Amino acid sequence: MRQLTTTIEIDSSPDAVWAILMDFEAYPDWNPFVREIKGSPTEGEQLSVRLQNPGGKAMAFAPVVTESVPGRRFSWLGKVGFKGVFDGHHRFDIAPTERGTVHFSQSEDFSGALVPVLWGMVTNKTRAGFESMNAALKERAERR
Repeated sequence: MRQLTTTIEIDSSPDAVWAILMDFEAYPDWNPFVREIKGSPTEGEQLSVRLQNPGGKAMAFAPVVTESVPGRRFSWLGKVGFKGVFDGHHRFDIAPTERGTVHFSQSEDFSGALVPVLWGMVTNKTRAGFESMNAALKERAERR
């Protein structure tokens, strides 16, 4: 298993950041990485997600929500092909700080037979996608 994690500090409340993350209909208006999400953010539910790394082609997949804790964490498990080929457990974590800000982290644990082969291609592009989303989330939350 390999992990990719990015973080950013946001001058906002956990509830405000959560509200932005759960407003799937607004993603095309502000999110440069996760261009679209359809479905319910309820554990066990399947979503329809379209991602696009900066300068890359869009990729659609249908992950299953693994965790939805309001104001704290939202995660899903996606796969390419069938389970065990190239799986990604994606997490959005929101943690309040003592300064009254939010420590936001976006991470993904990659597992499966193709991870060693695809890791080099995935790392830089996916990190750029995470960072672009984090910056856009920060901007949107701090404007509220």
